[in-house]
Amino acid sequence: MRVLLAVPPGIDKLELYKVLGLKAPPLGLAWIAAVLEMAGHKVRIIDSPTEGVDLKTFINEVESWSPDVVGITSITPTIYKAYDAAKAIKEYDKDLPVIMGGPHVTFMYEEALSNGVDVVVRGEGEYTTLELVNTMEKAGLDAERLKSIRGLAFRRGGEIVRTPDRPPIRNLDELPPPARHLLPMDKYTLFGKPIKIIHAMASRGCPYGCSYCSTSYFWGRMIRYRSAEAVADEIEGAVNKYKTNIVVFTDDEFTLGKRFVYDFLREIRERGLDISFSCGSRVDTIDRDMMAKLKEHGCTALYFGVESGSQDTINRVGKNITLEQANRVFQWAKEINIDHVGSFIIGFPWETIDDMKNTVRFAMKLNPTYAQLTVATPYPGTPLYYQAVNEGLIEDWNWEDYTTLRAVMRGYRFTREQAQRMLRWAYVKFYSRPKFLVRELIHGRLGTIITAVRNSLVPWFNEKLLGRSSE
Repeated sequence: MRVLLAVPPGIDKLELYKVLGLKAPPLGLAWIAAVLEMAGHKVRIIDSPTEGVDLKTFINEVESWSPDVVGITSITPTIYKAYDAAKAIKEYDKDLPVIMGGPHVTFMYEEALSNGVDVVVRGEGEYTTLELVNTMEKAGLDAERLKSIRGLAFRRGGEIVRTPDRPPIRNLDELPPPARHLLPMDKYTLFGKPIKIIHAMASRGCPYGCSYCSTSYFWGRMIRYRSAEAVADEIEGAVNKYKTNIVVFTDDEFTLGKRFVYDFLREIRERGLDISFSCGSRVDTIDRDMMAKLKEHGCTALYFGVESGSQDTINRVGKNITLEQANRVFQWAKEINIDHVGSFIIGFPWETIDDMKNTVRFAMKLNPTYAQLTVATPYPGTPLYYQAVNEGLIEDWNWEDYTTLRAVMRGYRFTREQAQRMLRWAYVKFYSRPKFLVRELIHGRLGTIITAVRNSLVPWFNEKLLGRSSE
């Protein structure tokens, strides 16, 4: 089969992509492509935003390559562009099968099946897509055959069929390395500047089930690690091929598996791999020794989700950490002199304006290298989403606004507009501190940070310019 996989065209114009000038490789598509290629299928990936492909050009590419099936990936803020692409494909050829996967359609498959999509791949996509393509090669979109494939949703007449969930892949070492050779690896950017980065994933799943995060509900509550040897093999091969030593791990909980971490660091040392990498962690899964060892072996930045300055809020969202742990770990990071990013969320339904201000003040007290400040966003599939729907809190149903930089729901004691203003206040408060500005100036990073913060305030500036803000 000729399988065309795509990131939908037009999303580079969305606010989500403009904020940081970020163009990152679609690792999920590359992994699916690798599995399909290993089974003998011919695969092409179109990374539309990175390659500057608009909808018209995309359809021209579909026409010229003549695939047997087109697969499209999307997250919540980009879903309308994905639906536009699906509908355009159907206008070009109504019989060309369109499949779609990703976190949004995993939970909103009925919506997808009403927008030009023939089959939704729910959850972890590699083996579901492979079985689907193999079946389509022999029987097309035969409903009876599709019913036997776990992890799908599709229409049969006027009925929507949701097949049983596919169990998570237990042994991730079964998977081949992502098919990076199908990606424009020389065109990815950060802050609008070209930069060669190897994105890698060492694990899948998260056992915590935080109410605002879809990771546990998409990948599963059981965390699964690849072997340190397999991860090091992949990175070593990619570093040599693409001539870069910058690696970004996309795992939510890289440091949860201590045995994996130390095995991986040993692999780096024994192979003489001179890499610079960053990864996500938790303040309750890292100790001072691990942090020091990570830095010693090339880790330049750690990302921590602290989320709130209120222990009550941390408990209510299921984060399972303490403010004391955050204080201790951020102090270690300063002593070891490793860059660290803290993530903070304001605007949970039960919060007050004072609660939000206290979270920002706590972020300033922790004083990480950088802070990611966002507004609570009810993504489909999360407990927060179902709570917000059941309690009628969502006021903005435009999925393009679900970027975490736009308030889309009200709280019990604050309006949506107040939450939006608080996010602007949070950025200004954290990033206008004289000590922070002097530090960034000394390190030659001030211009980049100013641009990023300014772009993060785009929603507020747009509202002011369009007269949509009540302030």
